[in-house]
Amino acid sequence: MDKQHYQFPMQTKDVCYQYEDAETNAVNHVSLGIEKGSFVAVLGHNGSGKSTLAKMMNALYLPTEGKVLVCGLDTSEEEQVWQVRRHAGMVFQNPDNQIVANVVREDVAFGLENLGVPQPEMIPRIDAALAAVRMTERASFAPHMLSGGQKQRVAVAGVLAMQPEVMILDEATAMLDPSGRADVLKTVRRLNRDEGMTVLWITHFMEEAAQADRVVVLDKGRVAMDGTPSEVFTKVEEIKKLGLDVPPMAELAMMLNRDGACLPDGILTVDDMVKELKQKLCRS
Repeated sequence: MDKQHYQFPMQTKDVCYQYEDAETNAVNHVSLGIEKGSFVAVLGHNGSGKSTLAKMMNALYLPTEGKVLVCGLDTSEEEQVWQVRRHAGMVFQNPDNQIVANVVREDVAFGLENLGVPQPEMIPRIDAALAAVRMTERASFAPHMLSGGQKQRVAVAGVLAMQPEVMILDEATAMLDPSGRADVLKTVRRLNRDEGMTVLWITHFMEEAAQADRVVVLDKGRVAMDGTPSEVFTKVEEIKKLGLDVPPMAELAMMLNRDGACLPDGILTVDDMVKELKQKLCRS
C-alpha cells in the first residue's frame, strides 16, 4: 500500500453520532485533527463518547452528521471503507475477540490473507510484526497459552502486519493486569516513537494518558479539554468535576502546594516528583 503524507491522518469535522432510539448524540459536534506521528490519548467517563469516536475513525460507525477523514479518505463513502481500514488499524478491549487462529503466526497472517497479500510478501511482514511486539519466540504458541498482555501484543502484531499508517486502540488495556497494561503501552509507545506510527489511545487510566503527547477529554459527547498532559492534568478540580481522576502525582503535587511546597506545574509521574523534591532539598 502506498503511503501518503498528511498533516492529519485522522480528522473529524463537526462530527455527530446518534444511536438508534437515543434522544441525544453520543458524539456531539466534535472537530479534531490528529497530527501525523502523534500519540493522542482520549479520556472520558463511561458514556462520554470516546469508544464511539474510535469506531467512527475506523468506519465501524458512520457519522450521522459531519465528516470523518482517514488519510484523506471519507469514511462515509462505501467504496472507501476497506481502504480506510487498511490505513487505520484497530485494537479492541478484549484480545480474545480479535484472535481467530490456533497458532500465533497464523493469527498475525489472518488480516494479510483477507487482503490477498501474496505469500512471499506475507512472511517478512509477519516476522517484522512479531519482532516489533517482541513475540517472535512465541510465534508457534497457541494463543490460549499466552497471558492477557501477550495476547494483546499478538492483536497489535496482527494490525501492524497490515502496515497501517495509524493505530486506534479502544481501551486495549482495560482487561489486563497492571503488568500487562504496562507491557502493551510500552510496546505501542515504542512503535510510535521509533517508527512514527500515529496512535489514538482510548483509555480510562490516567497514568497511561499522562504518557501521551496530547490528551483529549470528552464529556457528554463533546470535547471538554484538549492539550498536553501537563496542561490538562494541572487542572485537577476541573478534571474531577468531569467525573475523572488525575494521575496520583499530580494530585499529590496539588496537596503539597496547598501546604506551601511551591512545586511547579506538570508533575505527573513518580520520577517527576522525585526529581522536583530532590531539587528542593538540595536548595534548602
